[in-house]
Amino acid sequence: MRSFTLFTSAIAAFAGFACADLNLSEPLQSKQVLPSTFTPPQVFKNAHLVRTTNLDKAYPRETVNILIENIDSKPQSQYYVPFDTTLLARVGGFEVRDKKNAAAGTFKVEVVGLEQDSTTEFYLIHLPEPLAPGAQQTISISYSILSALKPVPSELAQTAKQYLQYTFSAYTPSAYPTEKQRTKVKFPNADVTDYTTLPAELNDEQKADPQKQGSTFTYGLYTNVPAGAQQPVSVRYEFTKPIVQSTLLERDIEVSHWGGNLATEERYWLINEGAGLKNHFSRVEWQKQNYMNPPTFALKGLNLPLAVGAVDPYFTDDIGNVSTSRFRPGKKENLLELKPRYPIFGNWKYSFRVGWNAELSSYLRKLAKGDTYVLKVPFLEGPRAVEGISYGRVSLRVVLPEGATNVNFQTSVPIIANSTSLHKTFMDTVGRTTLTLTALNLVDEFRDRDLVVTYDYPWTAGYRKPITISLGAFAVFAFVWAVGSIDTSIGSKKKAV
Repeated sequence: MRSFTLFTSAIAAFAGFACADLNLSEPLQSKQVLPSTFTPPQVFKNAHLVRTTNLDKAYPRETVNILIENIDSKPQSQYYVPFDTTLLARVGGFEVRDKKNAAAGTFKVEVVGLEQDSTTEFYLIHLPEPLAPGAQQTISISYSILSALKPVPSELAQTAKQYLQYTFSAYTPSAYPTEKQRTKVKFPNADVTDYTTLPAELNDEQKADPQKQGSTFTYGLYTNVPAGAQQPVSVRYEFTKPIVQSTLLERDIEVSHWGGNLATEERYWLINEGAGLKNHFSRVEWQKQNYMNPPTFALKGLNLPLAVGAVDPYFTDDIGNVSTSRFRPGKKENLLELKPRYPIFGNWKYSFRVGWNAELSSYLRKLAKGDTYVLKVPFLEGPRAVEGISYGRVSLRVVLPEGATNVNFQTSVPIIANSTSLHKTFMDTVGRTTLTLTALNLVDEFRDRDLVVTYDYPWTAGYRKPITISLGAFAVFAFVWAVGSIDTSIGSKKKAV
C-alpha cells in the first residue's frame, strides 16, 4: 500500500478541486485508482513516433510526436502514457495537442494511479473526438522534467567546466506497440564527452547508434518495439551554467481601485542544483573571473523583465537591502537587474523578494454593462535567463478590493488547487477578497501565459473604506470629547454663596 499512500497524498489537492465557471484550464485530477494488475487496453498502435529531447536548458524538455492508429473494432478516445512513479512527481507542464491543428488548444489530461506497489503510473489523454476503427491521428505531447540532470563530477574547482549527465530510454516508453520510432537528443554544444552506444543490430538501418550530426544525436530507427520496452542510455555533456530552481515562489498581486494601482510582490527561495565547490570559495579568483567573464556554473545575477509602466521597484534579501540592483526603464520593457551578495554555487541557496507598482488601467477594464471587472495579468513573470529557471511550487494570490464578489478565473497554466478567502489589511471591515492559485513543476516558458480574473464590484462597495475611515475618525473624536468631559478633580465641590 506504500505506493498508493504516496500517490494519494501527492494528488490530494486534485480530488477536492472545483473548477470556477470560467476556468478553461482543467487541472490534473486523479479520480481513478486502478488495480495493480491493470494494463491499458491494446486498442491503439503507434504507427510512427519521434521523440525530441532538448538539453539546451537547465531542465530536459521532451516533445513526442506520435501517429496513433485505432486497431480496435470500436471508436476509442482514451490514450495512456506511462511514467515511472518516481519520475511522475517531477513532470511539469504536460500538454497534448493535435499536431496538425495546434491552435485548437490542449486535450484534457488526468493522472491514473494504481492500488499497490507499482513502478508505473499513467497520464490518461482524452481525445476530443473518438478515433474511428482504422483511423489515424497525430498527437504532440510536450513536458519538462525537473531535477533530472546530475552533475558529474558532483564537485568542481571554482574555475572548472561543469558536465551534466542525463539518463533516459532510447525506446520511448509507451503503453502500445510501436512500428517505427526515433529519439533525437539536442545538446547545447558539441562537447559531449560520454554517451551510450547501442549495437547496430538494434537499429533497423544497421547504422552506428546513435547517429551524430553537429550537436544532435539520433537513436534509431527502431521498428516493431513492443509495449513497455525500454533501452536505458546515458549522455554526459558540457553545461557550464547554473541550474537554478525556485523551490517555492510566492507571488502576490494587489488590486487597488481607489489608488488606481496594481502592486506586485514576489518572494523566491532559490537553489543551484549544479556541481558543488571542491575547495573553499576564493574571492580573489572570483574577481579575476569577473574581469575575464568566462562561463561559470555559479549564479552571478538575475534579470527580471517588467512591463512598461512598472515603477518603484525594490529588492531585498533575508538580511535587508544589502544587495545590488539596477532598474532600466525602456520603450518595450523595463529591466530590473539583480545581483546577490555572493555568487550562488552548486547546492547553495538564496532567498529574496522583489516588488513593484504599475498603473491599474493597463491591466483592468470594466464591462459595458453591470459592475463586472476583468483583470488580465501574467501568471508568471520572474527572472529571464538563457539557461532557463524551473519552479517547484508556485503560489499566486490575487488580492481584490474589499466587497468584490462572484470571482472567476481562466488560465492555460495547469492548476492543482484554487481557493477564495478573505485577507484583512489596514482599515478593512470584513477583509479583501483573495483568489489563491497553486501550480507545480513550472518552467520559465510559462512566462507568456496570462491569468484572467473576473469579479463583480458595485460602486457602493467603493465607498466602504472612506465611510469606515470617517466613522473611525468620528469615533476617535467622540471618545476624546467624552474623556475630556469627565471631571477628574479630587475632593468635593463647594457651592457658591
